[in-house]
Amino acid sequence: MEKRRFQEEEKREILSLKQFLHIQPKAWLVTLLLLAICGQVFAQKATVTGKLLTEENEGIAFAAVAAIGYTGGTTTDSVGNYVLSIPANTKLKISFSHLNYDTQVYELELAAGEVKKLNRILKFKENIINEAVVNDDANRDNTMMRIDPKITLEIPTISGGIEAVLKTLPGVSSNNELSSQYNVRGGNYDENLVYVNDIEIYRPFLVRSGQQEGLSFINPDLVGSLSFSAGGFEAKYGDKMSSVLDVKYKRPRKFAATVAGSLLGGSVHVEGSSKDYRFSYLCGFRYRTNQYILGSLDTDGAYRPQFMDAQGLLNFDINEKWSVSALVNYAQNKYNFIPENRETDFGTISEALRFTVFFDGQEVNTFETMLGALTAEYRPEPKLKLKLIASGFRSNETETFDVQGQYFLGQLENNFGSDNLGEVAFNRGIGTFLDHARNYLTANVVSLRHIGKWFDGYRILDWGIKYQYEDITDRLSEWNVIDSSGFSLPLNPNQLQVFDVLKTTIKLQSHRTSGFIQNTWMFSDTSKHKLTAGVRFHYWDVNKQFIATPRANYSFDPQWEKTDMIFRASGGMYYQPPFYRELRDLDGNLNKDVRAQQSYHAVVGMDYNFKAWRRPFKLVAEVYYKYLNDLVTYEIDNVRIRYYAQNNSRGYATGLDLKVNGEFVKGIESWASMSVMTVQEDIIDDFYYDYLNSDGETIVFGITENSTPADSIKRTPGFIPRPTDQRVNFALYFQDYVPKLPSLKMHLNLVFGSGMPFGPPDNTRYRDTLRIPPYRRVDIGFSYMLLGEKKKFVGPKNPLKYFKSIWISFEVFNLLGTNNTLSYLWISDITNRQYAVPNFLTARRINARIVMKF
Repeated sequence: MEKRRFQEEEKREILSLKQFLHIQPKAWLVTLLLLAICGQVFAQKATVTGKLLTEENEGIAFAAVAAIGYTGGTTTDSVGNYVLSIPANTKLKISFSHLNYDTQVYELELAAGEVKKLNRILKFKENIINEAVVNDDANRDNTMMRIDPKITLEIPTISGGIEAVLKTLPGVSSNNELSSQYNVRGGNYDENLVYVNDIEIYRPFLVRSGQQEGLSFINPDLVGSLSFSAGGFEAKYGDKMSSVLDVKYKRPRKFAATVAGSLLGGSVHVEGSSKDYRFSYLCGFRYRTNQYILGSLDTDGAYRPQFMDAQGLLNFDINEKWSVSALVNYAQNKYNFIPENRETDFGTISEALRFTVFFDGQEVNTFETMLGALTAEYRPEPKLKLKLIASGFRSNETETFDVQGQYFLGQLENNFGSDNLGEVAFNRGIGTFLDHARNYLTANVVSLRHIGKWFDGYRILDWGIKYQYEDITDRLSEWNVIDSSGFSLPLNPNQLQVFDVLKTTIKLQSHRTSGFIQNTWMFSDTSKHKLTAGVRFHYWDVNKQFIATPRANYSFDPQWEKTDMIFRASGGMYYQPPFYRELRDLDGNLNKDVRAQQSYHAVVGMDYNFKAWRRPFKLVAEVYYKYLNDLVTYEIDNVRIRYYAQNNSRGYATGLDLKVNGEFVKGIESWASMSVMTVQEDIIDDFYYDYLNSDGETIVFGITENSTPADSIKRTPGFIPRPTDQRVNFALYFQDYVPKLPSLKMHLNLVFGSGMPFGPPDNTRYRDTLRIPPYRRVDIGFSYMLLGEKKKFVGPKNPLKYFKSIWISFEVFNLLGTNNTLSYLWISDITNRQYAVPNFLTARRINARIVMKF
């Protein structure tokens, strides 16, 4: 009886459990998710904490601390503090390393639960050749790639910023050396995230060409660390579809300064701290003008660009637990241009053409931006860090121009026996155009953000929440006129025909809230597996859309005896809620119903450290696929992105990224990267008609003699390339030096990118399937150190004793003199046939530079 009663009770309990599971599956799913995020890995562990110092007792920021043979290391914070969890009851070797300091190894064994304080002093590397740090173990288990900030000061480039280095990385492409914008794995620049000290950075809205763009926000003199991911990044980063650049500014511990000057401008930076290191300051000023470079363009005239910015970062440690910092930035980019004339030869040998324009008028643009941020950080214990960030961004933009151009399209003499070979034989068309704009934009973005981090053994918990208010006022007034002079184009004497009219005033005020939570686990005592999983949410009151996007990263280290290789996979949902630019269509109307664009990432990669010629090398490879949905169709004109303001497209992007870096020359790092990819989209409900004449021939209007339609066929284009579909990219950054004179170095920057799509300016995307010629560019620089660690002038009266180093360099931009095409200007002849006149980029130019460090 007792046995039967027990069996019946057991059956009832099982039945109740089944019913509960059946009735409340969502509750169980939520419970399991919370347990997964907040659960602990019950493994015996110990903790090492401390500070890394220089020989001058200054903290070393962003140094790597790791247990040799185990993944899941950490890095020091801005003042040199670190916390590292290690397996207990195991004899380990702890490695302390930094790009500028000799690596140290410390052996220890700790009991379960034991906390050991370990401060170490690292010695500065005095070798005159910067030792190549190829094997960066701190970021091997995720998609973030660390970049040495010193390279940004050495690479020969016109723009002179961090972005020049990014353009040499796998998955990153650009076809404009005048611009700091870059595309990543088929996305446009608006799909990239940029953070400085956990503060999201914005750029001006009205910029339409690279020569107007000016300085990017990031000041290379102030940078302490750089990390970049081309996709599959963690949930703690924001809601964009393509990439993230995470920049941390330095936390100085002693006085230092830099003064630099070149033919393109100059910069000054000063840093230092108080005697007790509780207060530090970091300030920088930059001035740049690309007038000298713009003089090599086809359009002659008076270029007067003036770009300047000033930045400051102040840090103060109130006590051991509380610290505050303030970041301020002011930038003013002015671009004034009075065009005079232009002459461009293009076409083929059989049809060589010359486009000549004489201009009147001028262009006056001003982009003024300001940013201020206040950060409070609280560390109640070594394992817990809490931050509160209040920031504000303001942009005042003015774009005004009235430019009239009288153009002539001439057919060149191509008879090799003619005395007038290469001269205009006859005119194919003449005309006048007038471009007018009076555009004014004011944008204010204010945000309050909290982020937190908790370390506990083999687990790291990150979370954050952000509120943002946006206030944008945009006054648009632009149009253009084409006057045929009664000859080359049809003319209506009773009507002035105006094209591309934009005349509107838009005011947009909105509130958005976003946040994330993510957890990182290191599995097993050997930390062979690492998993980071999390979820983001976002709500915007304009389109009333709430989104939640999970993301995950996984890495596996097989710890093979003779092969140092790590495999990793990442993916998730990367939704991009619209900002103001995505809401404004080609006619200046605002569509508030635009939804978030969707991107589903799947990335698989490997990281392989090996030796060749007895020197260290690293090979990184990633294969990715992105399914794209609810896309907002757009066109690119120079650097201006013009959106259709409709979620009317779906698509995909897929490709392979490769990078090999190492000591191609002993003691100095170089790298080569290659990317093969495609990004396609299918625009919903787009179609066109092919018209047939009575002979059954497809009519090409203006060319086909019998152009009377007798029949038509409806066509659906299907998948077409997106505007950023650059199939092949190759980049090489190579450094060398004279063996017996290592102070003399060579820096080579080579970039190749296959042609990008383009088409006639008729706002029909399916016609944009032509290809711009490939982008090919080689920049080279030669630098010599006049004064450095091994070249000191220590005389008591020698003024050079105050200098830490003095470098001079000579650079040649566009060494091969390649005519790279950025875009096309479309004109018509007397038969209304359209011609695409190439807009060439900069020609060969030289530059001299000097850098003095105190």
